[in-house]
Amino acid sequence: MDVFAEVKAHVAAAVGRLAAAGALPAGLDLSAVSVEPPRDAAHGDMATNAAMALARPARMSPRDIATALAGELGKAPGVVGVDVAGPGFLNLRLAPSFWFGVLPTVLTQGTGFGRADLGAGRRVNVEFVSANPTGPMHVGHARGAVFGDALANLLGFAGFDVTREYYVNDGGAQVDVLARSAFERYREACGLEPAIVEGLYPGDYLIPVGETLKAKYGERLLDRPEQEWLTEVREFATSEMMAMIREDLAALGVTMDHFYSERSLYGTGRIEAALAALEGRGLVYEGVLEPPKGKTPDDWEPREQTLFRATAFGDDVDRPVKKSDGSWTYFAPDIAYHFDKVERGYDELIDVLGADHGGYVKRLKAIVSALSDDRVPLDVKLIQLVKLTKGGEPVKMSKRAGTFVTLRDVVDEVGRDVARFVMLTRKNDAALEFDFDKVLEQSKDNPVFYVQYAHARAWSVARRAEEAGFALDDAALAAADLAPLGAPGELALARKLAEWPRLVALAAQHHEPHRVAFYLYDLAGAFHALQHQGKLESELRFVQADAPETTRARLALVRATAVVIAAGLGILGVTPMNEMR
Repeated sequence: MDVFAEVKAHVAAAVGRLAAAGALPAGLDLSAVSVEPPRDAAHGDMATNAAMALARPARMSPRDIATALAGELGKAPGVVGVDVAGPGFLNLRLAPSFWFGVLPTVLTQGTGFGRADLGAGRRVNVEFVSANPTGPMHVGHARGAVFGDALANLLGFAGFDVTREYYVNDGGAQVDVLARSAFERYREACGLEPAIVEGLYPGDYLIPVGETLKAKYGERLLDRPEQEWLTEVREFATSEMMAMIREDLAALGVTMDHFYSERSLYGTGRIEAALAALEGRGLVYEGVLEPPKGKTPDDWEPREQTLFRATAFGDDVDRPVKKSDGSWTYFAPDIAYHFDKVERGYDELIDVLGADHGGYVKRLKAIVSALSDDRVPLDVKLIQLVKLTKGGEPVKMSKRAGTFVTLRDVVDEVGRDVARFVMLTRKNDAALEFDFDKVLEQSKDNPVFYVQYAHARAWSVARRAEEAGFALDDAALAAADLAPLGAPGELALARKLAEWPRLVALAAQHHEPHRVAFYLYDLAGAFHALQHQGKLESELRFVQADAPETTRARLALVRATAVVIAAGLGILGVTPMNEMR
């Protein structure tokens, strides 16, 4: 039961009746009609722009349409008042029973309540994390991993067919640096002094890799020239790092459906095939770019390159795909990779990238637009930095990593649930402060505790009710008489529960899982407020042995709250706690 969709259906029915009576033209397009909460709650429970949206096609005054609609909507079930505001907005007031009517639906559907068919089975590829396989993941990767995984959960909940994908950057020079760094740890394992010179990776995490190399090869590699061991050590070290990354992701509760190797694009004809597809449409040409901004003729050397016409698809400049010496640019494998995604038949692509990749957004959108003939949309979500503090001071680097705080450092310190929830308490493109002290507080200021505690409190109520002899199965509570409900706090909680399906649809539509975290915090607040009121006024307590009908109705409300919190936490990948101490 989506109450907003239900009211929108009432609006559509009212328009149909007016059209049948000749008061409105027949066949009006209702796609622009919306029903949503009013900006000011004092104006009512819901507002619709129907009269404003239909005025031009109907060639009528919006105020006249609104007046006619008000008369029809006033007859709809659950509607107790309709006001015409401003130039033609309609504000509706709904009976309390309308809001409480959502409880049986929640209890019948369980954590499936709120699932949407927005996706209609459309295939979506969500590529996220994609950290270089050169070491353990840092806290920035953790935020991207949590965001991407929660977004994938959200889209799945909204009816999309989602693939979680990790693009392994194993084709660049950084993996050669990894191989040389691992080789020095191999030398160390063989009893020699490692030469960790500038430019190599200094972290202790490569010590076990060196020891494993020693166990595999003995000392046979020591006297061989680099060109003989580089490829083999590179593949070995990359495999070891990817195993470490998989373990890091598992610690955060993230499982990928697919790992895609950049190296698989080289020497296989995939880059050439992607560029051929563009060239066949005249989108690749030989040309000379204008000098970059800030360059002077003295330090700019014009040279002919192979270019992609990115400007034809909204980019600022055309982008080189092949250098003048014939080698590929960094952009060429990106083209081939996204061409492969399009060829795999995805209906939509989402790339989750670090904020430092902001300059890539336009070119990536341009290439997907070109490769798919504008059929496949690409949404690039940028993940801003995470600032770690403890005791009011910045958290120092990890000794194991050498240069940064790792994902595992954070998970080991605060746990998976806290790490995930806190990472979603800000929109992805806003900087996030992660205060180790604050996130472990048991207070309202700690959002994950506040939400999990609400779920645990609901279960505590259920245990007390069971001890008092009340039946707690969802079917029995779904059949409870809800007439005893009506206190302001009860109504506020029911209204919040009724918002869940709309919230899911909006969050999925905008690719914003943080909306779920915000909603859960507000829902928990409404529940905590109602329970606190029961402490102040005994007649509002959830369990009252001498008022069984009232108790059953309130237990239905409490149980529905727990169900929706559990569903929301499931999307975020956070455990709903049944008991907390």
